[in-house]
Amino acid sequence: MIANYLEKVYAGFLGMNVGIRLGAPVEATMWSYERIRNTYGDITGYVKDYINFAADDDANGPYYFLRALKDDAKMREPVAQDVGRAWLNYAREGVGMFWWGGYGRSTEHTAYLNLKNGIPAPQSGSLVQNGSTLAEQIGGQIFIDTWGLICPDQPEKAARLASVSASVSHDGEGLEGARFIAACIALAFTHDDIEEIVRLALEHVGAQSTYRRVAEAVMAFHRENSTDFRACRDMLNDQWGYDRYPGVCHIIPNAGVCVLAMLYGGGDFARTVEIATMCGWDTDCNAGNVGTVLGVMNGLDGIPGHYRKPICDAIVLSGITGYLNMLDIPSYAKELALLGYRMAEETPPAELVDSFRETQTYFDFELPGSTHCFRASDGFTTVLSHTTDRAYRGTGALSVLVDRVGRFEGGKVYYKPFYRRADFSDERYSPVFSPRAYSGQTVSYQLFWEPWEGSQDVLVAPYVRLTPSGELVNMGYRKLPRGTWTEISFAIPDTKGEAVDEIGFLYEGNCKDKTLGRIFLDEFSISGKADYWIDLNKQCVEFGCLTPFSQNGGAWTVEGNLLHAMSCDLAQCFTGHYFASDQSVAASVTPEHGTGHMLALRAQGAMRGYYAGLDEEGKAAIYKADFGLRKLAEAQLDWQCGGTYGLTFTAQGSRLSLAVDGKEIVTAEDESFAYGMTGYVRTAMGRARYGNLHVKDI
Repeated sequence: MIANYLEKVYAGFLGMNVGIRLGAPVEATMWSYERIRNTYGDITGYVKDYINFAADDDANGPYYFLRALKDDAKMREPVAQDVGRAWLNYAREGVGMFWWGGYGRSTEHTAYLNLKNGIPAPQSGSLVQNGSTLAEQIGGQIFIDTWGLICPDQPEKAARLASVSASVSHDGEGLEGARFIAACIALAFTHDDIEEIVRLALEHVGAQSTYRRVAEAVMAFHRENSTDFRACRDMLNDQWGYDRYPGVCHIIPNAGVCVLAMLYGGGDFARTVEIATMCGWDTDCNAGNVGTVLGVMNGLDGIPGHYRKPICDAIVLSGITGYLNMLDIPSYAKELALLGYRMAEETPPAELVDSFRETQTYFDFELPGSTHCFRASDGFTTVLSHTTDRAYRGTGALSVLVDRVGRFEGGKVYYKPFYRRADFSDERYSPVFSPRAYSGQTVSYQLFWEPWEGSQDVLVAPYVRLTPSGELVNMGYRKLPRGTWTEISFAIPDTKGEAVDEIGFLYEGNCKDKTLGRIFLDEFSISGKADYWIDLNKQCVEFGCLTPFSQNGGAWTVEGNLLHAMSCDLAQCFTGHYFASDQSVAASVTPEHGTGHMLALRAQGAMRGYYAGLDEEGKAAIYKADFGLRKLAEAQLDWQCGGTYGLTFTAQGSRLSLAVDGKEIVTAEDESFAYGMTGYVRTAMGRARYGNLHVKDI
């Protein structure tokens, strides 16, 4: 494997998200090239200060579509239908993920409906099926960055895999774009001349393609005029503009912008994403793609702090899995790197394997500059940064500067395992969230106090914050010893049916003079068995969805202290730890009309999982969802509409069981799914009222 592979993956994925965040506020169609120029002039930083940047399709696709390697193509290269199944499994129909602009108008919406109606990939995205206008929109290249990141210095392989992935929704020139961008990313791992990267990547694009011709037109213009990117942009508009290429967002004009930005950016990360943004058209897509290339090429040191710091090592997504929608970038970089080793058929380093723990939250601060989404109550007396000055294990830690706080003054340092609408400036792509921390789980981390003035003391108290009440559950202050690592470990208490949206520590100065020094934090983890319940009366609708659930299909509303569910077919309301394994879930259900009143366990998305509950009249049943429902077992049960029944659904190993009012009614054996989410499910037309959800790890 190439040198510094993991760090370059981290830089590439950071670079992609910097570009997306920079370009998103001025995305067409309302923002024209002229309007961007006249309003912002020469862009040299973010034009919007987001509280947190909400989800974006350009980040959703690279994450969720790559999960085909986790689900179906575990031991082989993926085919298009593997990626198509990821489309169906991880999207909530009509909400988030990508632009749902209508069949025949939105390329992605069209491909999704084709897949849903039995048209397999790659036919789902083909020219024959959808016509050239839809097939050659920009989506062919905007969802494929991660394929390049897992194929370092393998441009042919990166281009091939990206083309396979893009063929779910695109064809023709759309696939050329996928091949080009992925090849650029793969080449950037071992090349540091951006003009050479562009030239070599074009070898993986069809010689007679329009994509090759627009790229070569930009390269020729740059050779004659290498200083004025706006002159080149004028040439693109005149000869390759939107007026010549139909549809909402055609790939060809934007291909020209990507090549233009890379050439005129001169190998500088910041200038490249800035030029891509100033050129207009599909600004977030173009800046995101070139941001990945330049991020890999230049590494972490090439991304300026004013672009990196606001990212806070975190992005949010808008798939059906609320738990996975909160992404820690350093951890994901490790996941990508492990996939890269797998694709290269090489053994990954032991330290990389140890530092990635998919089924729990674990931060080791080993990657340069990483802060793992940690935040502080303010940036004045409490300043966070990555450090290599001290570490509990390895070389890195989080440094917390305690800057001249008085006695009984202080602040807080925390990780957010759950988001609310108030955490965002807008509602881009409707993200939904399920907590990454629950009652009963253990929080553990190491702290070290380094006073800078004599024998000053500092007090710390581990805490969690509940939402929506805002209650801070303080575990008690203690004096933090000087000059030694101290383990802080506690079980998250009963949250009273609320979610936890902050986990960390409070600190206070503990001397008559001002306290100045640093607290180091390392080896942060959230792990262990959960035992929690969700109080429906304490939830609200945010991003069009009831917290802390992700809803797909049907209508779900809280009335009184019950969840009223109404559906005409399959409808899902998921929550919980995505990697939960042996678990039981319990809730009351009052069927009011129809059949299919159920609970879910080990749900891995819209298309995979187990459901159990009141089936057709006079029966209880356990189902497996695997791109279609199959009944695993059923039993007689005299249930009636209007009655209230206590359902408990349990999965332990391969054994599935359903109890009604405390009595086991039906069991089944199945080994298809070892983990997944929980929640409420309706499998048929009807109405029901559900009570509070109680979830317990076994």
